[in-house]
Amino acid sequence: MAGIPGEVRPDRTGPDGGRPSTPGEFAGIGMVLSGVLSILQGIAGVARDRLFGTPTHYEYRFDLTSWGWIHLVVGVALLVVGAALLRRVPWSRSAGLALASISLVSQFMFVPYYPVWCIAVMVLDLMVLWTLARLAD
Repeated sequence: MAGIPGEVRPDRTGPDGGRPSTPGEFAGIGMVLSGVLSILQGIAGVARDRLFGTPTHYEYRFDLTSWGWIHLVVGVALLVVGAALLRRVPWSRSAGLALASISLVSQFMFVPYYPVWCIAVMVLDLMVLWTLARLAD
Protein backbone atom coordinates (compact mmCIF):
# COMPACT_ATOMS: atom_id res chain seq x y z
CA MET A 1 0.00 0.00 0.00
CA ALA A 2 1.18 3.48 -0.73
CA GLY A 3 1.63 5.90 2.11
CA ILE A 4 0.36 9.42 2.37
CA PRO A 5 2.95 11.98 1.20
CA GLY A 6 4.67 13.57 4.17
CA GLU A 7 3.49 10.83 6.54
CA VAL A 8 6.07 9.71 9.09
CA ARG A 9 5.99 5.98 9.77
CA PRO A 10 6.79 4.79 13.26
CA ASP A 11 10.10 2.90 13.52
CA ARG A 12 9.29 -0.65 14.56
CA THR A 13 12.79 -2.06 14.50
CA GLY A 14 14.50 0.06 17.11
CA PRO A 15 16.68 3.14 17.04
CA ASP A 16 19.29 1.69 14.68
CA GLY A 17 16.93 0.00 12.25
CA GLY A 18 17.97 -3.47 13.40
CA ARG A 19 21.39 -3.17 11.78
CA PRO A 20 24.87 -3.14 13.30
CA SER A 21 25.62 0.49 14.14
CA THR A 22 29.41 0.24 13.77
CA PRO A 23 31.78 -1.73 11.54
CA GLY A 24 33.14 -3.37 14.69
CA GLU A 25 29.69 -4.76 15.45
CA PHE A 26 29.40 -6.05 11.88
CA ALA A 27 32.75 -7.79 12.21
CA GLY A 28 31.78 -9.20 15.61
CA ILE A 29 28.55 -10.64 14.27
CA GLY A 30 30.43 -12.08 11.28
CA MET A 31 33.02 -13.69 13.55
CA VAL A 32 30.36 -15.20 15.79
CA LEU A 33 28.58 -16.60 12.73
CA SER A 34 31.84 -17.94 11.29
CA GLY A 35 32.61 -19.48 14.68
CA VAL A 36 29.26 -21.25 14.85
CA LEU A 37 29.69 -22.60 11.32
CA SER A 38 33.22 -23.79 12.11
CA ILE A 39 32.04 -25.46 15.30
CA LEU A 40 29.30 -27.29 13.37
CA GLN A 41 31.87 -28.34 10.78
CA GLY A 42 34.20 -29.53 13.53
CA ILE A 43 31.47 -31.52 15.28
CA ALA A 44 30.57 -33.18 11.99
CA GLY A 45 34.22 -34.07 11.43
CA VAL A 46 34.67 -35.51 14.91
CA ALA A 47 31.34 -37.33 15.16
CA ARG A 48 30.86 -38.67 11.63
CA ASP A 49 34.03 -39.25 9.69
CA ARG A 50 32.06 -40.45 6.65
CA LEU A 51 30.16 -37.19 6.12
CA PHE A 52 32.91 -35.56 4.09
CA GLY A 53 34.43 -36.76 0.83
CA THR A 54 38.02 -37.94 0.95
CA PRO A 55 40.31 -36.71 -1.82
CA THR A 56 42.91 -39.23 -2.96
CA HIS A 57 45.82 -36.96 -3.92
CA TYR A 58 45.93 -34.02 -1.55
CA GLU A 59 48.96 -32.68 0.30
CA TYR A 60 47.12 -31.61 3.46
CA ARG A 61 45.16 -34.83 3.84
CA PHE A 62 44.79 -35.42 7.56
CA ASP A 63 42.47 -37.75 9.34
CA LEU A 64 39.00 -36.17 9.29
CA THR A 65 38.87 -36.34 13.06
CA SER A 66 41.99 -34.16 13.16
CA TRP A 67 40.37 -31.66 10.81
CA GLY A 68 37.28 -31.75 12.99
CA TRP A 69 39.28 -30.81 16.08
CA ILE A 70 41.08 -28.05 14.17
CA HIS A 71 37.76 -26.53 13.08
CA LEU A 72 36.29 -26.97 16.54
CA VAL A 73 39.16 -25.12 18.24
CA VAL A 74 39.20 -22.35 15.63
CA GLY A 75 35.41 -22.02 15.89
CA VAL A 76 35.45 -21.63 19.67
CA ALA A 77 38.22 -19.03 19.38
CA LEU A 78 36.18 -17.17 16.74
CA LEU A 79 33.19 -17.11 19.09
CA VAL A 80 35.27 -15.72 21.95
CA VAL A 81 36.91 -13.00 19.86
CA GLY A 82 33.62 -12.18 18.12
CA ALA A 83 31.98 -11.66 21.51
CA ALA A 84 34.94 -9.50 22.55
CA LEU A 85 34.50 -7.40 19.39
CA LEU A 86 30.84 -6.90 20.22
CA ARG A 87 31.83 -5.77 23.73
CA ARG A 88 34.49 -3.43 22.24
CA VAL A 89 37.40 -4.97 24.11
CA PRO A 90 40.64 -3.17 23.09
CA TRP A 91 42.62 -6.28 22.03
CA SER A 92 39.77 -7.77 20.00
CA ARG A 93 40.54 -6.04 16.69
CA SER A 94 44.07 -7.41 16.37
CA ALA A 95 43.00 -10.83 17.66
CA GLY A 96 40.12 -10.78 15.19
CA LEU A 97 42.44 -10.04 12.28
CA ALA A 98 44.75 -12.89 13.24
CA LEU A 99 41.98 -15.37 13.95
CA ALA A 100 39.95 -14.58 10.83
CA SER A 101 43.16 -15.13 8.82
CA ILE A 102 43.73 -18.50 10.49
CA SER A 103 40.12 -19.46 9.83
CA LEU A 104 40.43 -18.43 6.19
CA VAL A 105 43.56 -20.54 5.68
CA SER A 106 42.10 -23.59 7.46
CA GLN A 107 38.91 -23.38 5.39
CA PHE A 108 40.97 -23.04 2.21
CA MET A 109 42.92 -26.16 3.10
CA PHE A 110 39.66 -28.05 3.77
CA VAL A 111 38.00 -27.13 0.42
CA PRO A 112 38.58 -30.57 -1.21
CA TYR A 113 36.59 -32.22 1.58
CA TYR A 114 33.47 -30.00 1.62
CA PRO A 115 33.72 -27.21 -1.00
CA VAL A 116 30.42 -25.32 -0.76
CA TRP A 117 30.49 -24.97 3.03
CA CYS A 118 34.15 -23.94 3.03
CA ILE A 119 33.70 -21.31 0.35
CA ALA A 120 30.75 -19.81 2.22
CA VAL A 121 32.78 -19.57 5.44
CA MET A 122 35.76 -18.20 3.49
CA VAL A 123 33.61 -15.39 2.08
CA LEU A 124 32.41 -14.58 5.59
CA ASP A 125 36.01 -14.58 6.88
CA LEU A 126 37.08 -12.27 4.05
CA MET A 127 34.29 -9.82 4.88
CA VAL A 128 35.37 -9.83 8.52
CA LEU A 129 39.03 -9.32 7.55
CA TRP A 130 38.18 -6.45 5.23
CA THR A 131 35.99 -4.79 7.86
CA LEU A 132 38.57 -5.13 10.65
CA ALA A 133 41.38 -3.91 8.39
CA ARG A 134 39.36 -0.79 7.55
CA LEU A 135 38.65 0.10 11.18
CA ALA A 136 40.53 3.12 12.47
CA ASP A 137 42.49 2.72 15.67
